[in-house]
Amino acid sequence: MGASLSSLTENESTGPGLGDIPENCVACVFMYLTPPEICNLARLNRAFRGAASSDTVWNSKLPSNYHQLLDLLPLREKINEGLSKKDIFALLSRPVPFDDGNKEVWLDRISGRICMSISTKAMLITGVEDRRHWNWFPTEESRFHVVAYCQQVWWFEVSGSVKFPFPPDVYMLTFRVHLGKFYKRLGRRVCNLEHTHGWDLGPMRYELTTSDGQHAVSEYFIHDIEQDDANGNIKRGNWIEYKVGEFIVSKSDPATEVRFSMKQIDCTHSKGGLCVDSVSIAPSNLKGRRRKEVLKFQ
Repeated sequence: MGASLSSLTENESTGPGLGDIPENCVACVFMYLTPPEICNLARLNRAFRGAASSDTVWNSKLPSNYHQLLDLLPLREKINEGLSKKDIFALLSRPVPFDDGNKEVWLDRISGRICMSISTKAMLITGVEDRRHWNWFPTEESRFHVVAYCQQVWWFEVSGSVKFPFPPDVYMLTFRVHLGKFYKRLGRRVCNLEHTHGWDLGPMRYELTTSDGQHAVSEYFIHDIEQDDANGNIKRGNWIEYKVGEFIVSKSDPATEVRFSMKQIDCTHSKGGLCVDSVSIAPSNLKGRRRKEVLKFQ
């Protein structure tokens, strides 16, 4: 097969090859391919390489309001001067921080659709100022390098919001949590469940609302068992993303405001030993493919 492809890419006298296809025709085909596929095919010959750098091709991979994402970049005018659409896609496919670095947005490298992550540092946590109940600890397991740890509370509530010009799509919102506290000992990851209690006595309630009146509620138990949950994820010692719900964006202007929360406010018992990392917002079918990709540490 390698020999056949090589003969096609070479413009031999025996007949036409891939090198004879006009660049604009190649560009039309690239409009239907994913960015990784385009970059791989760019290595075939000069026509494919030229088409793979076409602004027309990469403009089709960018969201319609990508200029609003560029506004989040520092020194935007200097950074974007003379950049091609391919360069802009590469720039936006890396996390772009905003809101004092507590929120990040980026383009999915395959679909070009918008994804977002929101740190607990950008959320309201009941009782977080009392170190007897909550504390923060640094970790490389969070994209924000810090997570909130609930040591013991009676009233558990974490809430937040984001206002953003999401492009039209169906989005899923999830909370990323971890049962127990983890740390490194002699180079190995250890999960400490010493303070983990109370989560088996009542479900956690997750909720989201949007500025245009959409509303979703979910409830899940978070408790200390060494069993897989309904999604095939091992709960103990792993990060789990709990689905709150979905919302639909029909247009990016005006910006959509999304409010979200997780709470367990049954004050008949205390609960503790839970890490809360972040909230993720991504296209629902994109998120669905990744939902089972739970970190498993040896």
